[in-house]
Amino acid sequence: MKKIILCAAFLLAAGMNVSYAQMSADEIAERASKASYYQGKDGRSFARMVITDAQGRKRERQMTILRFNAGDNGEQKYYVYFHKPNDVKGMSYIVWKHLGRDDDRWLYLPALDLVRRVASSDKRSSFAGTNFLYEDISGRSVKLDKHELLSSDGGSYLLKNTPKDSDQVEFSYYKVWVDKNNFVPMKAEYYDKEGKLYRIIEANQVKDIQGYPTTVEMTARDINSGGSTVADFTDVSYGIGISDGIFTERYLRNPPLQWIKG
Repeated sequence: MKKIILCAAFLLAAGMNVSYAQMSADEIAERASKASYYQGKDGRSFARMVITDAQGRKRERQMTILRFNAGDNGEQKYYVYFHKPNDVKGMSYIVWKHLGRDDDRWLYLPALDLVRRVASSDKRSSFAGTNFLYEDISGRSVKLDKHELLSSDGGSYLLKNTPKDSDQVEFSYYKVWVDKNNFVPMKAEYYDKEGKLYRIIEANQVKDIQGYPTTVEMTARDINSGGSTVADFTDVSYGIGISDGIFTERYLRNPPLQWIKG
């Protein structure tokens, strides 16, 4: 009986490996997106971003990030509130993430008491002066790219992702290394229109939080400028009951303090 059980376990494990090996590039990309941006019904984290330029000079950003999954179709809402430094304190940013069409994005600038609509073309620009982009914060829809599985050797899947509309982005393609165990993207390399590597994002540390693999430290590097940004995420929690109603223009000017970490 013991031999039969061990044999059955072996066959089950083998079957699982075969199943993963036969996963398409689109399926891997979809699972990687869910592992990065869809953990739990909602989520909150406190983020500290340290920006270092080519001369070694450092600047810092501190913010609270709130997320709400709006239904089962992949749409989401994000709210980012900036705590420090003083020149960005009180600034807030909202994203309504859509699949199959452009996201809606708004930015509140307290110094001007102005709510500005962030154009679709701006999502590939710097996020608050860091080496991360607006699109990095809420994620890029997998439907915007064609996915190709380059390798499944070792512990990672290697995907090549080519934009379906190359006129909308500054890169020609990007590669992503996805951990086979949890589907967390561990590294992304972006290549410009001439095929030259110009940008890298890496997950430095992944922890299990409430049963979800969570990237708690990551680095974005600009190869051309020599600058980089390290982002640390603390006080991460999922399923805390965030209300859908806070992701509106009203709360850009009046932040939902019950959800904001000081």
